[in-house]
Amino acid sequence: MSDREKLARTLYDALAAGDAGALGELLHPDFVGETTEGLPLDLGGHHTGPEAMTRDFWWAIGRHYRARAEPERMLPLADGGLVVLGRYTGSARDGGAPLDAAFAHVLAFADDDRIVGLAQYTDSARWAAALPSPPAGERPLRVVEYTVDGGVATVRLNRPHAGNAIDPTMVEDLYEASFRAGADPTVRAVLICGAGRNLSVGGDLPFFAGTDDADRGARLRQMTDLYHLALDRFASLEVPVVCAVRGAAAGGGMGLAHVADIVVAAEDAAFALGYAAIGLAIDGANSWYLPRVVGMRRAQEMLLLNRRLDGREALEWGLVTEVLPADEVEARARALADRLAAGPTAAFGRMRRLLRQSWRTELSEQLVAETDEMSRAGTTVDAGEGIRAFVAKRRPEFHGR
Repeated sequence: MSDREKLARTLYDALAAGDAGALGELLHPDFVGETTEGLPLDLGGHHTGPEAMTRDFWWAIGRHYRARAEPERMLPLADGGLVVLGRYTGSARDGGAPLDAAFAHVLAFADDDRIVGLAQYTDSARWAAALPSPPAGERPLRVVEYTVDGGVATVRLNRPHAGNAIDPTMVEDLYEASFRAGADPTVRAVLICGAGRNLSVGGDLPFFAGTDDADRGARLRQMTDLYHLALDRFASLEVPVVCAVRGAAAGGGMGLAHVADIVVAAEDAAFALGYAAIGLAIDGANSWYLPRVVGMRRAQEMLLLNRRLDGREALEWGLVTEVLPADEVEARARALADRLAAGPTAAFGRMRRLLRQSWRTELSEQLVAETDEMSRAGTTVDAGEGIRAFVAKRRPEFHGR
């Protein structure tokens, strides 16, 4: 096996492991990826730079599929490149339908033997067939209301009789709503709230009460998998997110507050986890957000001792932004969403992205990322308008571009 074949094998191993560090070492800074046109979910196209290829193609695949690229044959080219023949195997995360699609990858190498190009050819119809029909963005909603008004997408959990408990139907609807918000260019802010007295009491325990152990585990995996994809999409939106919390934000339901940038809570709101009381572990991104937001000791107290916080305690601990009487919460949250929607939403998207990645990058890397985002933001219409308005001492009129 040649050195470049070994390098290609290392690439596929890094993709299978989700090893971003290894990918960073394997790919040349001038890397360009060309992926098959016609792939679903806008996966096909031109990806300039290692970061774009990783974020917009490989990691995007991981959000929608449990897929692995299995190389079977490697054929050297006269120019020093490689043709890699193999299969993508796995399943779609949404629905679990199988994926089996052949591929051909043409790898190009720089003088330092890092990979500088990848052209992908695969059967896009097989990728699309693994996804449910109709595709996300076109499915009817049943227990979540989704409306867009004045640039604000309101996502309202609507099972008030069940405390907006999270069941498979709720999860599917939240995923659909997250997809709609991300795909609609008219959406400039998102408001998450609940109908009735609660944001969400957490998982729908009566739904699981009648299942045996094996079936319960399988159902929990399928439901939490899709719910986490919905939370990840909300957290990754290029527009700000506001969450209004009245009543309970419990268990996995707390994740809806975690993915928001601004959280307005009622004084008598109840933030609780409750996993220890029912013998379950953690979901809803609580194990990721809580130690970062409230600190490890307080996170352990909430999880292991079932510590319950009211709105004012949640404000003191840093879980929420503002606390108000319950009857004022939603109006205030909507006013904040309106304010954000009227702002420089393209810049807000860059801020959200920088804050997210700051948890996992070194200072030197983050400074480079800040420089990149600042320079790109400087070319936008909103930046020009904001600077001119500041100099002229007038209120800017932003357009989100």
